[in-house]
Amino acid sequence: MRIIAGKYKHRRFDVPHTFKARPTTDFAKEGLFNILQNTYIDFTTAPRALDLFCGTGSISLELLSRGCGKVVSIEKDYQHYQFISKVCRTLGDKNWIPLHADVFKYLSKKQQINLTAQNNGEYDIIFADPPYALTDFDTIPEKVLEVNLLSPDGLFILEHSKTYDFSNNPHFIDHRTYGSVNFTFFKA
Repeated sequence: MRIIAGKYKHRRFDVPHTFKARPTTDFAKEGLFNILQNTYIDFTTAPRALDLFCGTGSISLELLSRGCGKVVSIEKDYQHYQFISKVCRTLGDKNWIPLHADVFKYLSKKQQINLTAQNNGEYDIIFADPPYALTDFDTIPEKVLEVNLLSPDGLFILEHSKTYDFSNNPHFIDHRTYGSVNFTFFKA
């Protein structure tokens, strides 16, 4: 796994062969970040990001490298979490916070906190790359957006297979395809 651009450009981390995660391809990752930088995100403002189902941490690393001021990475698989934590310690980047948690429990807990504290808009970018075979995959945009973690001008990006079409979602703003990888963009 390599970092494409930014302060950690060209850094490589060997992902164990036993991992079940399907890292975002370099081709798709490069396309995604070109769109983000040129159209949606000003990385010079040190945006805050949340990476759901972070797998190998590839997207989190790219977000950090390009200038995010805070990146929280949620991963349920303990081996993956250990790997991400090791990479985090290797970099020594205090802006990266890996958490070992179930994404849906995390979102549920955050929703309860936000309902009582009115703490909306914690993140400028939310990225989710759930397992493609996940049950109720098509409900993820609603589950993420109803928690009110996205800042008013924030962006939610969902990585998915060509099976899904979210263009009828009221929060839909864009869709991009890079090979077999699809990204759908949403605004709160």
